[in-house]
Amino acid sequence: MLEEKPEPSTPTAPAPPPALLLRPRREPFEYGLLPISKLIFSDGILTLGPVKEKLLQASPDGRVSETQLAEALQIPPDYACLTIDTLASVLPADPDPNAGADVHDLILFLYIQTYKRLLPRTHKDSAAVADVWPSTSAFDGYLSALSPLQLVRSNSRRFIPSQSDEEAHQLSYLQKHMANIIALLAEPVEGEGDESLVLTSERFEHLGFLIQFGEKGCEGIPLSQATPFFANSDPDMPAAPVPAAQVHDWVSQHITAALEHNAEKAMAKENGPTADLDVTMADAFLNQTRPQSNSSQSGTSMHTTCAYSRSQSFVEGFSKASVVKQTCDIKGHSLKVLNCHDSVIYILAPLRYATVYGCSDTTIVLGAIGKAVRIEHCERVQVITAAKRICIANCRECIFFLGVNQQPLIVGDNHKLQVAPYNTFYAQLEEHMAQIGVVPTVNRWDEPLVLGMVDPHDSLSHPAGVSDAQAESATRLDPDLFTNFLIPNWYGSESPQSTKYNPFPLPEIYLSSQRKKYSILNDVQQALRDIEIEENKKRELACALHVHFKDWLYASGNIRQLYCLQGD
Repeated sequence: MLEEKPEPSTPTAPAPPPALLLRPRREPFEYGLLPISKLIFSDGILTLGPVKEKLLQASPDGRVSETQLAEALQIPPDYACLTIDTLASVLPADPDPNAGADVHDLILFLYIQTYKRLLPRTHKDSAAVADVWPSTSAFDGYLSALSPLQLVRSNSRRFIPSQSDEEAHQLSYLQKHMANIIALLAEPVEGEGDESLVLTSERFEHLGFLIQFGEKGCEGIPLSQATPFFANSDPDMPAAPVPAAQVHDWVSQHITAALEHNAEKAMAKENGPTADLDVTMADAFLNQTRPQSNSSQSGTSMHTTCAYSRSQSFVEGFSKASVVKQTCDIKGHSLKVLNCHDSVIYILAPLRYATVYGCSDTTIVLGAIGKAVRIEHCERVQVITAAKRICIANCRECIFFLGVNQQPLIVGDNHKLQVAPYNTFYAQLEEHMAQIGVVPTVNRWDEPLVLGMVDPHDSLSHPAGVSDAQAESATRLDPDLFTNFLIPNWYGSESPQSTKYNPFPLPEIYLSSQRKKYSILNDVQQALRDIEIEENKKRELACALHVHFKDWLYASGNIRQLYCLQGD
């Protein structure tokens, strides 16, 4: 008779599953870098250590106001406000807007201002690269001679670093600087001096600003619960502080494991096709196409395109197309629109972050964005968005129809930008705005804040021989050119709570212009009704109007929008 084996007991402090890899939080690196020289401390801990102590002395509760920050760093009040607002937009959780910034979060935010997006390795095929790019990498700083459109339309899209490339570089940066970062969070043991630094569980949690544990698209687990020294500690009886050196060793081991994992994936991809969700965005597509009813034109359809990669969705590479994404099409809280040309993109969903990069001659509607929008290296795009904040970098001849709660930030080398008030709505807009906290009664669309022309964090914006000169600002759109933008109601999801009008009040000058246009339109319509001509002449007139309208639809490219409307 076989002896029964006792059931294994459940451990009280289980280690995290081996499948959970350490990941960098992308948001601070993608949306949290400000080109303000006084925020960039190149010597790291030597300067930031005294800054931290100065801030803690000024604010015993550990929360820093805009005034205290401006005084400590000797920066203008509007820069201090921008710094605290930007930090709030990239924190893992929503902070209390009236409580100021946590000192330790702020110090980490200031530390990573030294991050520069330089690709850590050159491309293998240097001859092929030289044939297309004037350098071996899109991050090397030699592409500034190209316009945004030339940059993204070159034949070398594959040389633009992928999400995996960027994540690997963020990990490498953290690996290099983690000892300093942990030292800034640590505190000396009483009576033993700075040589013996320890980290409490509370201080350790601040590292969650920069790193997280999680598998693919999940939000991850609390950082302290992933550690062997803080896991399952009782809030009423916190775990004892841990030596900073021990914490550094543990974090470094996980960063090394994550880098090795990324390298293995990259090698597997080079050796053959793999099921990799973190490959280049162009390779990550999952296409779903719904043909329009009543459309006789071949090749005209409305696309709902989903490309997912760890809590992000992508819309990439569309040309002469209409693209629609609703809430059900979005995975995660972040979306990127990349390399789209001569198209109309509708993102009708609540999101925390959105990026538009390398697009041209395209209209992009971004529903409701609760944290930040970044528009970069675009030409002749129209962006319509309701958002907490927006940053515009290195764009040309673009128009932005904005409903924004914070000042639009303009950085880099921009030309002929225009801003205008928000000009559209869709049925779920106000519901989406309420979900992510965009306030319709506050719209600072016409208060752009302009920083320097050279962004130290983006080597693509470094024009040769140009110093940190003042960047070009944006002008207000002529009210006579302001029009409402119609979003078709494809899915018929109307309800008593549906948004019926633009939720952002229009300034009087734009409202008057609209009324004037409506009046002229009504007069023309009435004149056509009242005209006294023979019936056959009326038919000829209607036919001529239809022909001219059809010619305009084809010439302007708006014929695609007509096909979309047919699906309504």
